[in-house]
Amino acid sequence: MKKFFVLIAAAIVCMGASAQVQFGGKVGFDMTNFWGPDVDHGMKPGYQVGLMMEYKFNPHFAIAPEVVFAAQGGKSKAFALDLFDITTTEIKYNANYINVPLMFKYYVAPSFSIDLGPQVGFNVYSKIAAKGYDKSVDFKDGTKAIDFGVGLGATYNLTENAFVQARYTMGLTKALKDNAVLGENKAKNGNIQIAFGMKF
Repeated sequence: MKKFFVLIAAAIVCMGASAQVQFGGKVGFDMTNFWGPDVDHGMKPGYQVGLMMEYKFNPHFAIAPEVVFAAQGGKSKAFALDLFDITTTEIKYNANYINVPLMFKYYVAPSFSIDLGPQVGFNVYSKIAAKGYDKSVDFKDGTKAIDFGVGLGATYNLTENAFVQARYTMGLTKALKDNAVLGENKAKNGNIQIAFGMKF
């Protein structure tokens, strides 16, 4: 029995010794939209910038929490009254979030990992603007404060420190509040991300 516990202790020590912790940052380009039943899927370009940490347990498994500022939103069509004519115009939703994903990484090769994990987002800014109009309207009261989602993607380590990353984050909860005029809004956030980062 003593030998068994000695072996377990030795395994834990070895695991701790082999674990690697790296910190870093990343910047990237996003294509964002809203998805869901009866939701217009117009894409809107955005960006992201943030900090990350990666804790590698062994050559195959790691966990990577991040804190990322992301410009999100989407596009949709709306009716506009122009004197005696009713036309449609493009409405752009600009929504900024502080997203906190927790990615679980499986290294299928020494430099390549598949990443999967949950994400919580905190809305800090929301505005809407109609095409052809200079002014935008504050829409924070019409946007839910917290957004839950899940991300799936991959990371390729170019060097020991530099990496590129691709990810799709799918919102699981409604991003916008129900409207007394338009009724229930089923729109959820969607985000395609391409990022470059450095680990130290």
